[in-house]
Amino acid sequence: MDMNKAFFLKKEEQQPQWWLIDAEGQVLGRLATRIADVLRGRHKAAYTPHSDAGDYIVVINAEKIVLTGNKLEDKIYDRYTGWMGGYKVTTAKEMLQKFPERVIEHAVKGMLPKNKLSDQMIKKLKVYAGTNHPHAAQNPQQA
Repeated sequence: MDMNKAFFLKKEEQQPQWWLIDAEGQVLGRLATRIADVLRGRHKAAYTPHSDAGDYIVVINAEKIVLTGNKLEDKIYDRYTGWMGGYKVTTAKEMLQKFPERVIEHAVKGMLPKNKLSDQMIKKLKVYAGTNHPHAAQNPQQA
């Protein structure tokens, strides 16, 4: 490589890998930052900010994630349906019981850049509540 030229990773040169992460006993925020970095490709030497050079991630045991402090009762997830009186509030404890996958997806999506690439990156994240997942054919590596 010539020292006077900048390196840009082309789409043809990308070689995405599959990673398997067990979320049992892991803290939500610390796990989400690791996942966001791998989805962006920041763990690779060929990281380029304007291209999607990240890997695929399969997260299992999402229901066994740990929230530190008093976040189970205090942390809220709110949304607005667009209708009058459509403001919905859910605590983290209720979210973990009903939709444990969405807790991790929400945390990771908030750590990705706010641009068109983040939609492509979040599609590479596969989260499952239990230990079973349909991605055994991709032969994911333990992370």
